[in-house]
Amino acid sequence: MSVISNLEYLQKLYESDDYEWLLTNIELLKQGKFNDVDLENLIEELADLGNEKKNAVESLLQQIIRHLLLYQYWIAESERNSGHWQAEIYSFRDQLNAKLTTNLRNHLAEQRLKIYQRALGYVQRKTNYQVDFPLECSYTLEQLLDVDFLG
Repeated sequence: MSVISNLEYLQKLYESDDYEWLLTNIELLKQGKFNDVDLENLIEELADLGNEKKNAVESLLQQIIRHLLLYQYWIAESERNSGHWQAEIYSFRDQLNAKLTTNLRNHLAEQRLKIYQRALGYVQRKTNYQVDFPLECSYTLEQLLDVDFLG
């Protein structure tokens, strides 16, 4: 009968119950048992966590841009939807500003133009290409994050 090592146990636990795996690794770190930590999977999880944060803030910024474009340019729907769009813009900005760190802000600054293009594709389809949206992003990151900016 072979004895399973702590690392092998953690690796199997990672596959079956990732939350319990996380709690176990946290406890090992707190106890200073660094050699017992499932380092390979922990590194993977930390990288995924960073990507999740980037994806979350990108998604919120894209929502802000979508709603700003609709608010500013979809005149045919403005009377009926402007209040909704303003509220959505405020809500997405509030959520985004709560999540922002210096690194995530820098990431958004680098990705702003790509995020704009994805938002543009969405609003063009939503309006059935009937609205002339700007093809290039004219919003600064500061404007997009400013809870009072509506264009």
